[in-house]
Amino acid sequence: MSVVIVATIYPKPDQRAEVLAALEQAIARVHAEDAGCELYALHEAGDRLVMIEKWADEAAVAAHGSGAALGQFAAALKGKLTSAPDVVILTPHPAGTDEQGTL
Repeated sequence: MSVVIVATIYPKPDQRAEVLAALEQAIARVHAEDAGCELYALHEAGDRLVMIEKWADEAAVAAHGSGAALGQFAAALKGKLTSAPDVVILTPHPAGTDEQGTL
């Protein structure tokens, strides 16, 4: 079963451009290198950046967590955030149609 994750990142206002650049680099690597990545998409909302992720299974999430792309990204964020990223692993609750009721 797929695993959906929402990660919210709060860059310091004067570091937003640097955090976005690091995210863009990480996204390119994850899309190219991380097996089992079904969705890894960046969204913006005011003071925060939100990654919406979908992985093929828990093994893919675990590999991503210990992968080079995420490690390099974490190092690039040092000192650039107002707080630690808020990472939430979601459990699906399908409702409605198959096409619209799940990611």
